[in-house]
Amino acid sequence: MKPDNSPVIEVSHLTKHFGEVLAVNDISFNVKEGELFGFLGPNGAGKTTTINILTGLARLDSGMINIGGIDCTRNPKAAQHLIGVVPDESNLYPELTGFENLCFCAALYGIRKNERQTRARELLETFSLTEAADRKFAGYSKGMKRKLTIAAGIIHKPPILFLDEPTTGIDVASARQVRQITANLHRAGTTVFLTTHYIEEAERLCERIAFIVNGSIIKTDTVTNLLQPVQGKHVMLLSVSNGGLKLCEDLNPAFPSYCFENAQGQIRIESAAPVNIAPIVRFLEERGIEVTEARRYLPSLEDVFIQVTGIEAGLMRKEKEKAGGGGNL
Repeated sequence: MKPDNSPVIEVSHLTKHFGEVLAVNDISFNVKEGELFGFLGPNGAGKTTTINILTGLARLDSGMINIGGIDCTRNPKAAQHLIGVVPDESNLYPELTGFENLCFCAALYGIRKNERQTRARELLETFSLTEAADRKFAGYSKGMKRKLTIAAGIIHKPPILFLDEPTTGIDVASARQVRQITANLHRAGTTVFLTTHYIEEAERLCERIAFIVNGSIIKTDTVTNLLQPVQGKHVMLLSVSNGGLKLCEDLNPAFPSYCFENAQGQIRIESAAPVNIAPIVRFLEERGIEVTEARRYLPSLEDVFIQVTGIEAGLMRKEKEKAGGGGNL
């Protein structure tokens, strides 16, 4: 059945406290059938708490949840048969092999033995894990563990899939494969709810994105609409010798049609028209400042996120580096 774009996940005024901490603050949103919807925000923003509530792993304090036309507000497990869940930390059994883990998960959904074994082998092949099928899960690498966890989450072919930070902490090749599989599931009609703090990942995969910060949704829109304010802007980045960054105050009045600011050890130039850097370079050289590099910068969702949330990109970047290589596309 083709998706009809009606809401398959509806959340209204969802609130959750942990003691004195307000983890989720009166948030409302919906996810359309067949949509790949992203929750983008830094660690601690409330992404995992939200996904845990939606999947029945945590109870809400107040609000309403409807999944697949089923009211899950009072019975969070009511729609379990419709959903697949891939948590941020693996929930599989270390003493079982990859094949045994998949077969066990399939049995939990009532899939018959022959069918679950066939399905398990298909998924092991899809995720390039066939050679590791008979190895214990405890001996898998981080990337292999994440891929098998996703395979377990879709063993019963759920129409709705929740992915919580699926590429965090895994190697670049595995992350790329996970993104490709996610995109393929979406193209096949699966509704995907994705949480991530990788801005590039959200921009690449998602149709709509909600920016969540400190438990509150700041903005929700399509990627196209979110990018609209920065499209058409012309941005150049100049790398300069020591002292050049102090000249931004002098550059602004000297070139009033441009906007200058310091950006990660560089001078950032923004304009509504193409930037003519020749007079700017001469201006700097006359003051003993050498321009070592000039490159065009294409505004992205990162610029929108910073503008809307006030969170510096450096914070998200540090989280990416701390987590490992999964953020690279």
